[in-house]
Amino acid sequence: MDEAPSFGAGGITNTGQHYIDVAAWGMNTEYTGPVSVEAVGRFPRSGIFDVPSDFLIKAVYENDLTLYMSSLYSGAIRYEGTEGWITTQPFEASDPKILTSEIKENEIHLLQTDSMYANWLDCIKTRKPTLVPAEVAHRSCSVALLSDIAMIFIQKTVLDPAKEKFKNDAEATAMLSRPQRKPYGTNYIKR
Repeated sequence: MDEAPSFGAGGITNTGQHYIDVAAWGMNTEYTGPVSVEAVGRFPRSGIFDVPSDFLIKAVYENDLTLYMSSLYSGAIRYEGTEGWITTQPFEASDPKILTSEIKENEIHLLQTDSMYANWLDCIKTRKPTLVPAEVAHRSCSVALLSDIAMIFIQKTVLDPAKEKFKNDAEATAMLSRPQRKPYGTNYIKR
């Protein structure tokens, strides 16, 4: 994520969720959130941005898998297991045989598409779920936002992924939403 900070929470929420959702596929965590997040970041002392440009994040899930994210990584996702590792950019592995292995019929097969935009349009027509369903997108974006909050507090935050709240931390939980300005916002939609 070698880019200048943008609006919102910076590079973490600008592009982070795109990497988080791919990592979540491999970790089988796409429909849940982490149970803890630790993060540090370097916030600018001057200039027009107030979001971190450099960061390191550690998110731990209930299945004992850990997701590490850093502004120093170049958009690569690296899965590490007991039998080796594999990365997405560049496509490399600890054992080159992994890269040419065939996925068997009874193994996990992910959806494939040549274009996310075409997938989205096809799903509008067919009413089938998109490559990244709304709940998965929500969870990926949530991890990015939770990481930003953990970075602000510079402490390990403990979470309840089912309730999507911080445990025993009212100040951090208060940062999960903000008051909506009437008549704008989802609280004011006529049903």
